[in-house]
Amino acid sequence: MANAPQDKHPQDKHPLEQTELAQDMNTAENDLLDDFFSDDALNLPEDYRSGYVAIVGRPNVGKSTLMNHMLGQKLSITSRKPQTTRHRIHGILSSNDMQAVFVDTPGIHSNEVRLINERMNKAALSALVDVDLVLFVVDGEQWRDDDLLTLQKISQTDTPVVLVINKADTIKDKDSILPLIETYHENFEFADIVPVSALKNKNLDRLQHVIRSHLPQGTPIYDTEQITDRSERFLASEIIREKLMRQAGDEVPYDLTVQIDEFKDEPAHIDPKTGRKRRAVTFIDATIFVERNGQKAIVIGDKGSRIKQVGIAAREDMEALFGRKIMLNLWVKVKQGWSDDARALSSLGY
Repeated sequence: MANAPQDKHPQDKHPLEQTELAQDMNTAENDLLDDFFSDDALNLPEDYRSGYVAIVGRPNVGKSTLMNHMLGQKLSITSRKPQTTRHRIHGILSSNDMQAVFVDTPGIHSNEVRLINERMNKAALSALVDVDLVLFVVDGEQWRDDDLLTLQKISQTDTPVVLVINKADTIKDKDSILPLIETYHENFEFADIVPVSALKNKNLDRLQHVIRSHLPQGTPIYDTEQITDRSERFLASEIIREKLMRQAGDEVPYDLTVQIDEFKDEPAHIDPKTGRKRRAVTFIDATIFVERNGQKAIVIGDKGSRIKQVGIAAREDMEALFGRKIMLNLWVKVKQGWSDDARALSSLGY
């Protein structure tokens, strides 16, 4: 019985067949490489826009809330207390036709009591440099001296400014917003005026459209999947500080800060002792610094009750943001005068 025909190995093929095979393989490999290294910008519309957008205003007008709701993701911490934001936070909003890199800033205020207040003002004002657009956020119900101070600082730049009247839904008499707009117009010529309610997501689509109209044409500045340029260590410290401010209320004004001592990722693995699969987990050790012993007792709470609740709430937010299990350990230490000490502020990231 004759042997059945067998396929030749590639090296046994005719030279012409080998050449065609090599060309097919090279084409396939090139296609894979092209797909992997392809520039997303090639798929962007011709009028794609991108740029930096500074969010400025006096304390407690809702700047952080506005950025968080524009992004659909909580990045900047919030509380009812003014001057909650101490650092510039970058939040990245990417859509099919634009990328806006928001710079959430500390509230500009005139009462620079301590060095930390001075540095917060400097952080806010430095955000006005090299941005493409400024969102000047005001409270829809009232005009204050710090609003005028902020406006005076903004007027020193040539950057277009959009007036964002936040909390517009709380204005009982809608006709009263017109004199407010006139008051602002008397002090500055705005590129646009947009009333919104950041907390209730009202008119934010309109604001996004206005933002895009003022950004220059260009490709994305960051990866379109990225939502911030801040590290997870920084975000963890801010989450802890937010929970402390919410738990302690007015008992510990601003005399606390958070330092991340250890941030260690452990990938998913098989436990060598039990043979069980272990989920990925991040171990975080953090120290809360206060200025007085009385504040330490307040932060810890009765039999550790407050610090326990802070840890639970912070861990829940971190797990939602980072997408993995968090093991969090908190300590409280007294560091007298840290908020008015240049070296201490620098070591703590201010």
